[in-house]
Amino acid sequence: MRGNAVANGTGPVRVPGLSAATCLLTLGGGGYCGKVDPRDLKHTNIAFVESLKDQMPHDQAMEHAIGSGFEAVGAIELALLRHYGLRPDDSLVDVGCGAGRLAKPLASYLRGGYLGIDLVPDLVQHAQRIAGRPDWRFEIIDHVEIPEATGRADMVCLFSVLTHLLHEQSYWYLEEARRVLKPGGRVVFSFLEFANPAHVKIFLETLAAEKAGALIPMNVLIERDVIRLWAQHLGLDMQDIRDGNDVIVPEGALGQALCVLRKA
Repeated sequence: MRGNAVANGTGPVRVPGLSAATCLLTLGGGGYCGKVDPRDLKHTNIAFVESLKDQMPHDQAMEHAIGSGFEAVGAIELALLRHYGLRPDDSLVDVGCGAGRLAKPLASYLRGGYLGIDLVPDLVQHAQRIAGRPDWRFEIIDHVEIPEATGRADMVCLFSVLTHLLHEQSYWYLEEARRVLKPGGRVVFSFLEFANPAHVKIFLETLAAEKAGALIPMNVLIERDVIRLWAQHLGLDMQDIRDGNDVIVPEGALGQALCVLRKA
């Protein structure tokens, strides 16, 4: 989960109703203070990463910016993509590549093309460095977009991306994913839902942060019926939809719910 910060000059502030981890991510010292439009995705995420850089060493801040369990979650993400059909010679678009949590383990598996995109320059540079793949593309974007030609990708993944977007922005990204996919290609994305108590806790912590004036990227929950409707409107076939606690691969459960859509 990504968050933003309110500067207090001394360090993390505890807000009633927020876990210690959420307080660190949302209210750490040295962060950005001021109103942020939730639609200004780039400004919000850059401000959050800058706040973390004020609190900890650079590389630690890069990993912390995209949540806990950097190595373990990256291994789960790669295993999930392989489970849902990613082959070594395929082409993958990694939307919200962050600091390279997926790109790092992927580098020793994927021989095909890779495009990793994110809003935050520091994260993209870190991802490119730890992946160690000069043949791969890493690009900085400014808003909702996939800078790839139509019909080029075998798979598009969005891990912990739709969790921080307005529904309109999420649908827009699925439109973009459909555009860049080859026929038969798949989009794999994670999401939060009210049916999962752990996700409800995130919702309530986000509410508490909002009431406290903490400035964090949104945590948005999506219901499965909404996803089914989106898939229908986009002409995408739903291949699978799973709970965040489901152990789909031996590496473990992702924690966020997962959906796989296929382009006809």
